[in-house]
Amino acid sequence: MDWTILWWLLAGLIVIAGLAGTIIPALPGVPLVFLGLFLGAWIDDFAIVGWATIGVLAVLAVIAWVVDFVAGAAGARYLGASSRAFWGATIGAIVGIFFGFAGMLIGPFLGAVIGELSGGTNMLNSGRAGVGAWLGMVVATAVKLGIVFLMLGIFIFRFGIAGLGTGG
Repeated sequence: MDWTILWWLLAGLIVIAGLAGTIIPALPGVPLVFLGLFLGAWIDDFAIVGWATIGVLAVLAVIAWVVDFVAGAAGARYLGASSRAFWGATIGAIVGIFFGFAGMLIGPFLGAVIGELSGGTNMLNSGRAGVGAWLGMVVATAVKLGIVFLMLGIFIFRFGIAGLGTGG
């Protein structure tokens, strides 16, 4: 039995889970995408997608991870939020998953507001912090999606170039 197809299927499923995780806060999206692409390169003994490309993909994955934390904190800080708002938004995002798409959108905002209120901040400033935390998470998600699609594009491009070179 040729295991190659099963390995490719597994790599594809890992990448799909990673794409979902880029949007769903509880899943490690970008690391899963990188793992799936790394597995794809391994399947072919790194002959088509070599170590240099894997290195570029790893750097992009690290950048996405940093952006995820920095954008969320920066958005909250920009509108005057404390660390309580940041952690509240993070917890709110995770809890929001259990309430569908609306929960994923509203959860970070409510979490940040509750975090600020727990620190004695008034309702207006807590709401402002919630908006900042929510905007930071939205920007981080958009940037992560862009980076993930760039990673996929680089991987697919490498296979396309290799296919042209071999007549396939």
